[in-house]
Amino acid sequence: MTGLNRRTFLGAVGAAGIASVVGARVAGATGPHSYGSGAIYISSYTDNGGHGLDVAHRTGADPALKVDRTISGVNAASWFDISADKRTLFVTNEDDNNGTISSFSLADPAKPKLLSKKSTKGKGPTHLVVHSSQKYVLGANYTSGDVVVLPILAGGKLGDATDLVKHKGAERPANAHQVVNDPTGRWVLSVDLGADSVYVYSLDVSTGKLKLNQQLKLPSGAGPRHLVFSRDGKYAYILGELRAEVTVAAWDAAAGKLTPGQVVAAVPPGTPGDQYPGEIITSSDGKFVYASVRGSDTIASFSISDGGKTLKLISNVKVGGTYPRHITLDPSEQWFYVSSDKSGTLSWLPRDPATGLPGAVKGKLSIPQVNSVRFF
Repeated sequence: MTGLNRRTFLGAVGAAGIASVVGARVAGATGPHSYGSGAIYISSYTDNGGHGLDVAHRTGADPALKVDRTISGVNAASWFDISADKRTLFVTNEDDNNGTISSFSLADPAKPKLLSKKSTKGKGPTHLVVHSSQKYVLGANYTSGDVVVLPILAGGKLGDATDLVKHKGAERPANAHQVVNDPTGRWVLSVDLGADSVYVYSLDVSTGKLKLNQQLKLPSGAGPRHLVFSRDGKYAYILGELRAEVTVAAWDAAAGKLTPGQVVAAVPPGTPGDQYPGEIITSSDGKFVYASVRGSDTIASFSISDGGKTLKLISNVKVGGTYPRHITLDPSEQWFYVSSDKSGTLSWLPRDPATGLPGAVKGKLSIPQVNSVRFF
């Protein structure tokens, strides 16, 4: 990828050297829990040494990721989703010239097999989601600022696009950064960094056509990147990238409408340097929200109160890498996994089940331009 794309336009954070593998085993860190050897998928960009799609596993109570294989021919992988029946893996190929989404058979989860690759009719597809109907995959084209709908055919192959909706920026060009289902499965939401907006759509599953229901406009320059819903589905937490903050928005699932409320900073007052948050997630107990913050290179932890409408920043912990683009919790929620692409570092940190807070980094894996992690 060349030119001013989404991974180079900020430019404030310099590239770091590739980290070495450290801390492969953490004795006694996880208690009696055994993770088994289920497949774990790791994406990375391929324009500067990344692998594309790696398959890894964990062993026993060891949180360390061990890469088993790289799936050949997967370019510029950035985001994953898996069908509800766990038979198909979908991957964005984030090319600024010819964006595509690929589907893979998971008949053997440890050895994904390419089924199809289809154009997203746009540039730089950075995010996707399997629609709640399981009939479509929706992709967010960052560079061209639009959302595509691709039908899922028999056997997990993708068909040609049934719709493409374009966003319109104001001070900046549109940059569709995320597309997700709401918890009821009735609505589709797309977060657009350039348009400072969250778009709410309905999807006609008989035709594959999107219809705009709401455009929530946030303050100019907010640069929203991703959102996550509260566990009860009553609130959405919208993470800003150009402003290091989270906007809490009430969600009316009946009407398909967001109403913004509290705005809380993702870093303490006086934090030096530019800060660009990356990913936002919640804990399954509904008590905590977490965000990665590039610049300070931390996980920001927030407590949730007042039934979900109030967040409080309670901690910022170093992730052991540079520019943490993605964070996730493993299925046990005992470990955070953090992908820092500028250092090529995938690190893991323990999570205290009582306080919800991350501890110090316990191990790292070197993967150039690592992007995200998905547990099967």
